[in-house]
Amino acid sequence: MTITRKDQRSVRGYIIFTLALILSAYVAWLVRGVLVLLYVSALFAVVLTPVVHATSRLRIGHWRPFHGSAAILFLLLTVAAALTAFGFLALPPVIRDLQSLNGEIPARVPVLLVKLKQIPFANNLNSVQVIGWMQNLVSHSASSMLLSLTNWAGDLIQIIAGFVLTLYFILEGKGAYHWFLSFVPQPSRQRLDTTLERAAARMQRWLLGQLSLMLILGLVSTIVYLFVGLRYAYALGVVTGLLNIIPVLGAAVSFALALLVAAIDSWGRMLGIAIFFIVYLQVENSWLVPRIMRNRVNLPALAIFVALLLGSAVEGVLGAMVAIPTAVLVSVLLDEYLVRKPEPE
Repeated sequence: MTITRKDQRSVRGYIIFTLALILSAYVAWLVRGVLVLLYVSALFAVVLTPVVHATSRLRIGHWRPFHGSAAILFLLLTVAAALTAFGFLALPPVIRDLQSLNGEIPARVPVLLVKLKQIPFANNLNSVQVIGWMQNLVSHSASSMLLSLTNWAGDLIQIIAGFVLTLYFILEGKGAYHWFLSFVPQPSRQRLDTTLERAAARMQRWLLGQLSLMLILGLVSTIVYLFVGLRYAYALGVVTGLLNIIPVLGAAVSFALALLVAAIDSWGRMLGIAIFFIVYLQVENSWLVPRIMRNRVNLPALAIFVALLLGSAVEGVLGAMVAIPTAVLVSVLLDEYLVRKPEPE
């Protein structure tokens, strides 16, 4: 059997393509952090673009004060003003109480021990042990914070870079999107464009659903905090609603903060907060999330849960935040290219 020159060129082409594919995968692995940052920034830009467009359409008579980049500037100033107001109104009482608590620790420890000794296996504790444990905890926390300053600086640079990239994609996203589509052959370009537009619409509906869940939890938790007489009720309600954007972990952090504040005052408040969170999580997971998110993103509850697990495992908190939009994108692409049959030409 003779091998023609054409076959030799074909074999060489396959070998070169395979080597190029391996080299590309290796380079992508080396710069995976940058690629993840680009992907997350583009994803945030997709879901936030409708907010910018809605702001740019605001009118005062015939005047549109927030046209173009002014809409982004207005939103940034609004967020900065809200954070500043929250800091001035919520942080001073917390700092003042922490300073007061720091001076009252020696007097509060015996009272705390009396309550702790009512718990089984805790009756052997004494004041010296507890004070020493608390001092070691504070010292260890301070050392850990000092040692992690470098990591925090690196994370801050990543956050700033992601923020700048998100702004760029919002402002220049159309040009970048069409540049990306230019690499796709013309016969398949229109189909991919339509598919990605459909995925973007579902991602934007996901944002509306997520904002609805954040608003519901923020309002309900604030009402419950006020009802049980929890200190910093308004501040904790805002934090609880905002942290709900981080699936699973956000609720856990909110739960821990509220329990910590409630434990300062009484075990009764702590029990009330615990009951509230247990009931709310059951209602949210079994009724709110399936109805709001399934209708918004058209994904079953199991797919949403698996996406959250995979996102958390791959990229931690950031991965969990973009897990559902990524699942929406993957489901739309699979539906278009694997489930649907191509239309006959």
